[in-house]
Amino acid sequence: MIKYIGSKRALLPLIVETIRGVARAGCDTESEGGPAGTVLDLFSGTSRVGHALKGAGYRVLANDHNAYASTLARCYVQADAEDVLADAARLVDELNARLRSGWSEPGYFTETFCVRSRYFQPKNGGRIDAIREAIAAMGLGPDLEAVMLVSLMEAADRVDSTTGLQMAYLKDWAPRSFKDLELRVPDVLARAACGKGSATCLDAFEAAATLEADVAYIDPPYNQHSYLGNYHVWESLVRWDKPEVYGVACKRVDVRERRSVFNSRPRFAAALVRLLASVRARVLVVSFSNEGCISREEMESTLATLWGGGARVSTVESDFRRYVGARIGIYNPKGEKVGRVSHVRNKEFLYVVLRESDGVGPADRGASTRSRVIEEAGLPA
Repeated sequence: MIKYIGSKRALLPLIVETIRGVARAGCDTESEGGPAGTVLDLFSGTSRVGHALKGAGYRVLANDHNAYASTLARCYVQADAEDVLADAARLVDELNARLRSGWSEPGYFTETFCVRSRYFQPKNGGRIDAIREAIAAMGLGPDLEAVMLVSLMEAADRVDSTTGLQMAYLKDWAPRSFKDLELRVPDVLARAACGKGSATCLDAFEAAATLEADVAYIDPPYNQHSYLGNYHVWESLVRWDKPEVYGVACKRVDVRERRSVFNSRPRFAAALVRLLASVRARVLVVSFSNEGCISREEMESTLATLWGGGARVSTVESDFRRYVGARIGIYNPKGEKVGRVSHVRNKEFLYVVLRESDGVGPADRGASTRSRVIEEAGLPA
């Protein structure tokens, strides 16, 4: 999947086992308190978590208000291999064959992200323009189109010249940028045992009020930097609306307008309480970091106020390396190194929120990871 700040790749086993430890067994859509076997991923991002949960058999409802993230969710959560994989493989082969013959149609993408800025080398910009226009002209169904757009997004990510964020690009070309862009078929999974997942592109508050699940996994933004600003190139590639841009980084003009309340330190806590109070799920699993705008103690206190004070909060703490850009230095919009990083590791927290009256236990106590989660988090046994 694409390089992404806040990615939960290293935490996936812990997240899946934590959810398995508190989710009700089975796939009973009629059960009281939210459909068993269904997990809501409210801020889905790259859909790494949703993809892993789908692989574990859960029906996943993935939501994100950014179009690129919603497209990733349509590919990795909503699309099922038995419906799209054969067609996707055929289209990838056909488009790669055209690329090998020298196919290139430089256009908006090349001019904006290869000439006016330096995220990609122009030879790959022309390939990206050509493929994106071809996908737009194919008239594909939503799931298959998402798979092809993700294939292109991931191919572009493999030949970019950034540290993983699109707030700036490197002063000198990254070695990978010299490679020729080539498509691959994304790792689309078969339909989950508990049913077909879904991907929505809603405001988090709207999604929380309308989507119902047994367990809700909530991974809100941690700081003042918006994901739209960090990944504006992918937003423009997916939307293909060819917007006006500003600054050295050539960000979409709507980056200035489409701001999330969760990127505001003064407003974050109140917004989180309002959001969590409206979530339609029996159990909440909240992911946060010590780099976030509120501390562990503040988060635990906030979560304990839910359900009229009837919430029981347990916390699992893990230590991980920071994302690669943070480890190699601080750069200005021109790609020049301007400072040193203060630390190279951070702590990730999983907060498990249960109602005091809920005596649910893990469906299977055999897995060692799950046993560790249950012990560390104090989950009901």
